[in-house]
Amino acid sequence: MIILTHSRVAAIDVGNDSLKGIFGELETEINIPNVIARDIEDRPIIGLEELDQQNPIEGIHIRVHSPILKDNNAIYRVGHLATKSDNSTELDPGSSKSEEDQTLVMLFASLALDAVSEENSQKFKRSNNVIEANYTLGTGLPLREVKEGKDVGFRSRLLGSVHQVEFLVTPKYQGKKVNIRFDEVKVYPEGFAAYINLVMDNNLNIINKELIDKRILIQDIGGLSTDIAVIKNRKVDDDKAQGYNLGVSESLESIREEIRSKHGVELDSRRDVVEIITKKNDRNHIMVKGSRTSVHDIVDRTLFDLAKKQYRILRNTWQKNSQTEICYFIGGGSIILKDYLKTMNNNLDGYNIDFFEDERESIWMMANAYYKLIMDFSRKNKPTEQKEEKKLAKTQ
Repeated sequence: MIILTHSRVAAIDVGNDSLKGIFGELETEINIPNVIARDIEDRPIIGLEELDQQNPIEGIHIRVHSPILKDNNAIYRVGHLATKSDNSTELDPGSSKSEEDQTLVMLFASLALDAVSEENSQKFKRSNNVIEANYTLGTGLPLREVKEGKDVGFRSRLLGSVHQVEFLVTPKYQGKKVNIRFDEVKVYPEGFAAYINLVMDNNLNIINKELIDKRILIQDIGGLSTDIAVIKNRKVDDDKAQGYNLGVSESLESIREEIRSKHGVELDSRRDVVEIITKKNDRNHIMVKGSRTSVHDIVDRTLFDLAKKQYRILRNTWQKNSQTEICYFIGGGSIILKDYLKTMNNNLDGYNIDFFEDERESIWMMANAYYKLIMDFSRKNKPTEQKEEKKLAKTQ
């Protein structure tokens, strides 16, 4: 497939907690909570004249038209705006990322936000309020879904259609429409992407030589699932790679529910729970009727139970791959469970395990990996594109 000159590179990780997107030549990054809520066209807002002073990412209100959606032409609040809704939805445990409308709505919203921004006004064809945006997309799916072959259908559905996002009551972009087309879509298995990120830089040069020929496990703990990749001979061992329907979302939901029933405090979303258990100061504390109150007992009990299950996965996988040299824990869930897993490992088997102390690196790992892979693909396809342009120029 020939990539057109105006095809913009996008690397997008639709994580269970939030979407992370990297665009162009590392020009733009977008991070949006993975929460959507069905809405009406004229959402009520206070101070309409102040709307355009707000940050668009705080008020994403869109209509999404795409033949690949089960619910076509629906109107949504997305991200921060959706967390304030009573009817907001987050992905449920057991759901397949490749088959959910929510994944697609998040994906299209992030691309539309990139395409419509002023900084990119010269990059795409604009006519009145309609923007024609072409992308070369790098994204990924859990190992379990790739092993089931769902990546093939996901890719072909994206490639085969035009997807339109219409901004409704969104700061700065009200009334604008973005038609999204994909010149190429690459869907990577998440475990392989994590390995690429560990050992290679943005130009796919090896940066961690000591890791390149090691036998490595990568346990990626997400919101809804845990993927464990077995790396040997510089590639993922497909037969041994496993995906489990065990993430942190259910535990976060359980903490949220217990806080509500015990303290009468209603938290908007799982994201609020994450904030309470990861903040630097006053961790595991909430305000109840204006008084600082500890929820340490609730958090500890729930997360310790989850850490035990995650440790069991590690132990079973290591037993089947006894020559493993190190296991890296990655993903948003690993940040939440890090202290519990370290304590458990010190008291039990003493495996060689490691975490990314830089939380940002762990959370953005997949998006960074997709970026490295899709940029490499894009660079390799440039010569073909230039030849086609020369041929076209001669014809004209």
